Order: sequence, then C-alpha cells, then structure tokens
Amino acid sequence: MCRLYGFRSAIVSAVHRSLLHAENALARQSERHRDGWGLAHYVERFPHLIRNDQQALVDSLYQEVSAVVATRTFVAHIRKATVGEVNVLNCHPFQHGAWIFAHNGEITDFAADEGIRRRVSGLVDERFRRHILGSTDSEVIFHIFLSHLARAVDNIHDRGVTADRVLEALRRTVSEIVEVAERDADRPCKLTFLVTNGNVLVGFRRHCDLFFSTYKTSCPDRDSCHAYEPARCEQEVRDGIVKHLIAASEVISGTNVWTALENQEYVAVDYGMNFRRGRLD
Repeated sequence: MCRLYGFRSAIVSAVHRSLLHAENALARQSERHRDGWGLAHYVERFPHLIRNDQQALVDSLYQEVSAVVATRTFVAHIRKATVGEVNVLNCHPFQHGAWIFAHNGEITDFAADEGIRRRVSGLVDERFRRHILGSTDSEVIFHIFLSHLARAVDNIHDRGVTADRVLEALRRTVSEIVEVAERDADRPCKLTFLVTNGNVLVGFRRHCDLFFSTYKTSCPDRDSCHAYEPARCEQEVRDGIVKHLIAASEVISGTNVWTALENQEYVAVDYGMNFRRGRLD
C-alpha cells in the first residue's frame, strides 16, 4: 500500500520534519514504497506540484524540495505501485486546476478485468476524460470526483466551494465505484484518499488506514508562534475550530496526538478551519 500525508493549517508552517526527519518520516517509508513520490503545496491560491518516479529516500530532488516547503496546505504521497506501471504520470498527487488528490488502495480487479476498468472509466464525464494521462485507477477516481463536483457547482475552480459540496461529490464517487466494482465483500474496493483545493481539505478512509491529528501534546513553537492558543493547539477542540488538521496513512512520530478513523469515516476542514468528522455512507 502507498503512504499519504495531508496538512492544512491556520498559519504558514514548515512541514519538512515530517517528510525527512521524523523516526518514521515519509522518506524512510519509501524504503518499502519505492515506486515514486509527489509533493503538492500552495502558494497563495496556486498549487505547486512536483512528482518523480524515483525512490524518495535516494532522490535528491525530494530532499531539496522537502527542506524548503512552507505552506498552509500540503499533500505528499509515497507510491507502491499496484495498478499502472512505474512512471511519472502515475505518481500521486494528481492535479486539476486548484484540486489535488492522492489515493491509497485500489479498485478491485481494475487492472485484471477489462470490463470493470471500462465501466469505472465510463463514470468520468466526457469533459474530464482527456485530462487522464496515466494508467492508474487512482487518477480515474479523481476525475469521477471532479465529474460529480462539476454537476453540483457552477464552477469547480471557485475557491468558495464548500466542504458540504466536496463531501457529497466524494460520497457519490465512492458509491458508484463500489456499485460497479465490488462484487465480493471479502474483496472490497480500497478507497482511502485525500482531496483539497487549498481551502477545503478532506481525508476519507475505506479499507486502508487513515489517522488524523488536530492538536499536539506540547507545541514546539509555543514561544514564537503568534497564533498559539493552548486550548486549541494542545487540547482537543470543543467548538469545532482547529489550528491544524493532519491526515496520514501512518502515525508520524512527534508531538501530534493521533486518532484512527473508522472505516467509511472522513475528516474535513474548510477555509475557516472549521473541523468536522463523520461517516460518508
């Protein structure tokens, strides 16, 4: 399985420690996930995406980029190929306009069954099909989501798209894929993913682990951060407004307090850092 990491913060924050220096940092996880990597971060409202099909641990580009990234919203992915060959077009995250998407798992029999692959790919609206450049099920999932979002809002590139709209598009995406491809409960579609446009960030778990954190045991920047609030930075929030949301496929060592999502659960924040957790049934 792949490894993914999503971050959204109320303030601009450096994230390179989680990428390089933590005990189980993403670079170290690439020892077992050797088939490429991708990093997406935002400068103002514009996403910057860097991908490579080399192993992250030995890729100097990964280390150079990771060491300087500072951003409010960030998505990273370390790939272990299950569907699609090893090349840069199949590396996550995927981008369309401001939207960034990364996936952990696979659609059951997508690679082995031409009928399933054709029917799942047919769920993508025609206007988005030409944007699918690689051969992964993950990229197809992303464009199914975009198709549903585009049916629900006037302009998917509007920065005001709400978390409710995103969650409904994701719910429809998962439901359609499961209906087409999941024929055996013992072989479920594994659909754990992160999606963001820089404002809204959603993490969803389906049959692959996903953990989240919204506070720390002790913030290492408490003496220098102008946004530091003990009740929000070092305690579980009660009013729904958080300082950060991190979603990761594996707990990353450090001061963050982590909680495991249950199957079919999501976590989300919007532009105002309003946090929610629920089920996507």
